Amino acid sequence: MTIRLLPPNLVNQIAAGEVVERPASAVKELVENAIDAGAGRIEVVLAEGGQALIAVTDDGIGMTSDELALAVERHATSKLPDDDLQHIRHMGFRGEALPSIGSVARLRLTSRPRGADSAWTLLVEGGAKGRPEPAAHPFGTRIEVRDLFFATPARLKFLKNPRTELMHARDVLERLAMAHPRIAFGLSDEARPVLKLPASGGDDETARLERLAAILGRDFARAALSVEAEREGLRLSGLVGLPTFNKATAAAQYLFVNGRPVRDRLLGGAVRGAYQDVLAHDRHAVVALFLDLPSDEVDVNVHPAKAEVRFREPGLVRGLIVGGLKHALAAAGHRAAAPSGGIGALGLARPVVAPQPQAGGFSAAWRPVPRPNPGGFEMGAAAQAPLGLAEEGPQGRPLPPAEAPAPVDASLAAYPLGVARGQVHDTYIIAQTADGLVIVDQHAAHERLVYERMKDALAAGGIARQGLLIPEVVEMEEAACARLLAKAGALAEFGLAIESFGPGAVAVREVPALLGDGDVQGLVRDLADQLAEWGEATALEERLAHVCGTIACHGSVRAGRALNAAEMNALLRQMEATPHSGQCNHGRPTYVELKLADIERLFGRR
Repeated sequence: MTIRLLPPNLVNQIAAGEVVERPASAVKELVENAIDAGAGRIEVVLAEGGQALIAVTDDGIGMTSDELALAVERHATSKLPDDDLQHIRHMGFRGEALPSIGSVARLRLTSRPRGADSAWTLLVEGGAKGRPEPAAHPFGTRIEVRDLFFATPARLKFLKNPRTELMHARDVLERLAMAHPRIAFGLSDEARPVLKLPASGGDDETARLERLAAILGRDFARAALSVEAEREGLRLSGLVGLPTFNKATAAAQYLFVNGRPVRDRLLGGAVRGAYQDVLAHDRHAVVALFLDLPSDEVDVNVHPAKAEVRFREPGLVRGLIVGGLKHALAAAGHRAAAPSGGIGALGLARPVVAPQPQAGGFSAAWRPVPRPNPGGFEMGAAAQAPLGLAEEGPQGRPLPPAEAPAPVDASLAAYPLGVARGQVHDTYIIAQTADGLVIVDQHAAHERLVYERMKDALAAGGIARQGLLIPEVVEMEEAACARLLAKAGALAEFGLAIESFGPGAVAVREVPALLGDGDVQGLVRDLADQLAEWGEATALEERLAHVCGTIACHGSVRAGRALNAAEMNALLRQMEATPHSGQCNHGRPTYVELKLADIERLFGRR
């Protein structure tokens, strides 16, 4: 076949296939142009999900009639004044968006520069460009895209229903709005407003928090940690959610490079690495991170839609993100996000008829802590508790004695997590704080404490071991035994010494001292299952967090174990002094706090 040049219109349609995938893609290109034009307000209107109409109106600098005619030509741009692709300072720079959209739709541009007496309009229909004509329009620009893909009808069958396309456009607009809180954004579908984001005021941090709260919700704002880090000319800022504020997918991870929203594997992997100690593998953090670096250190011209970037020093970028996020998480201490809707759910409760007290005076599942002033009434304890309360616990077994009474009320202010007042169902510790109460999941909390101690021991040179008087024999499939024995040397560094005990069994001779009288059989089987999931090529050192987490889980105080006052208060004090103690190794909260004002609202006192 003879080589020939393609017709210009076909070239534009091919470019449109790369740039305009769906209505949301056109919205992205047009809104980016408005941002580059210095707009302070951008309004987007869609009809039928954008297939029938996309209208973007801004109050930017506008265009003259000559600029209108030039703007719809291929590779025409005002955003590369030095013709230097190494120093890109604008959102758009290729000069492909408008001619590409005009080749597959009916495109009308209407614009009036600031200070001009009149506006001009230009129509491009299926690639055929008209002539600029006078029009009436306020300062700024309005771009209308009608009948998207009418010139390439094969693309229409790949579009989803209008509602889905509208939501894709909303996601695009929200991402751009996060990076530009000083600009007001609006989105509607002709019939009703879908998104309304006023321009944020105050300093940069306040404006960003206000915009993110408007998009991600007030729950995120309450659970957000500020991130600030700098290294070798790179600056990282933004807000990240506490580990207990997580999602089932990574859709709520918003990453920006020099103000440009991107979807980058390197950045996403860095976020996962930073949260690996505090989040389960199937849960994802909620973050909005903004990376600023010299334009010659990043290539934004590697993807037609500019959705991906390439860094000159990827290791430096990853290290900055992981270090910055870990520092922010460590600074949070024992802070945890309140479960979403927790107080609201309590508010749905209705008064019920109180059950008759048992012979001992209270339900056996509730054990208050004796107080120095037994004649008084405190939250979680009864006035003048009957003698039977201390004689019998759940299932008729004796309760452990309270080795130390709870501190007096004057000490409450010194303890952020309060003072233990009792234990519910031998699983949850009830503590009184200076202005409310705290409910602690004893197993989750102790699991975090053991895990952090194991990490410290590993960093200090090794985990202390405890020899077993009688080796524990664990029977499993031969393949599982082989996997464990192949990693016996690495497991020994974690304090677990195993050896073969014939076909289909291993003998455990030493366990980590922190494991105590934990479930050795369950621990070994869990490690064997994890090795099967990771593959033989994975070193345990690379899975340090998972191995430590598994051992910590099996070595922690179990749910269902009765604790005395000294044990409960010791657990609370250790939580206050331990990093990340607001969540267990799986990202679940270790405690929930109820302020006194919240409790009073539940009972109609406010």
